Amino acid sequence: MKILHFSDTHLGYNDLDILNENNINQREADFYDAFSQVVEQIKKIKPDYIIHTGDLFHRSSPSNRAITYALEKFNEIDALDIPFILIAGNHSTPRTNLSSPILKIFENFKNIFVSYEQQYKKIEFKNIIFHTLPHMNDDTIAQSQIELCEENIDVSKKNIMMLHCSVGAWYLMQEFGEWVYPSDKEYIFSKMDYVALGHWHGFGSVGKHENVYYSGSTERTSLNDKRNEKGFIVLTIEEDLLNTLHIEYKQIDIRPIRQKQIDCEDYENLITNLDVADTKDAIVEVKLINLTALQSIDISNKEIKELFPDAMSVSIKREFKLSSNEVNVEDIEALSLEDYFLEHIKEDVKDEKENDRLKLKVKELFSIYEESNNDSA
Repeated sequence: MKILHFSDTHLGYNDLDILNENNINQREADFYDAFSQVVEQIKKIKPDYIIHTGDLFHRSSPSNRAITYALEKFNEIDALDIPFILIAGNHSTPRTNLSSPILKIFENFKNIFVSYEQQYKKIEFKNIIFHTLPHMNDDTIAQSQIELCEENIDVSKKNIMMLHCSVGAWYLMQEFGEWVYPSDKEYIFSKMDYVALGHWHGFGSVGKHENVYYSGSTERTSLNDKRNEKGFIVLTIEEDLLNTLHIEYKQIDIRPIRQKQIDCEDYENLITNLDVADTKDAIVEVKLINLTALQSIDISNKEIKELFPDAMSVSIKREFKLSSNEVNVEDIEALSLEDYFLEHIKEDVKDEKENDRLKLKVKELFSIYEESNNDSA
């Protein structure tokens, strides 16, 4: 028996305020592309079952475009005549009872089975049971729902448990409403043939449990997630006495993140010899280290971004070099940021013409900054 497990697709997510040629946020389009890749793999692999362990959408009230896209792809999956079981995650679950759960829109599909009512639901077929535990806003009811799940285990069939939560505090995402599976109930995992997890965005098994896996997300919802590997799990359960489990991770192609560091003590030499061959269409993060206040005035973000003409986006972080002229935090708080830079110029630049040039540049930069702030206020 072959099951394809994917999760945390976050359809409708957008970021970076960059539009593609179709006038769609480029990061939003990246998430649709990742989902499409999984659908194409489903068509090739032809598993016996497909499971999705939560956060299909990034929001509980997704945009019309995200809903339309999902319906188109679910029509494609439904046409394959393969049972597709999915549960709600914390992102796709309304925070109050005033809103209708978005996963209800899939209830009329022939081969799609949804679990979103914040309680245990058994989805049973001829030789397998899917024990679904979707996200629950009230984690005080989780205990009774887990006990209900245990009561419905049928040893004459294969048993698959589906959860969207953190198994142990290590897998917390620091998000609203997430809940931790109780450690005193982890013994139930050994009674299952496979435990499919969603919520954590990295692929991997959990602790000592050889049959408990997060499939990970199909894209990044944070640039703090540096993983360049995203994908899904194909699990095979052998038809033997032990129901032997084989796990295979399938990687999809996603937009890469490239990190570049420029040591400003050797700035001119490093930017001349900077390797940008791997930055085409990438999200590039540049860190300027050992930067002095004077260099920071002369090195503009525009100048750095022009070093990566083929990148999708470039973000820049500045790490200042500590010097003997460095002031205390208390002193910085007493000065405006403009005065802080002017103090550095006064201390470090002895040439009068250069001193005047830098002062004018500082005043010009802060004037532009203040105008933009006033315009947005």
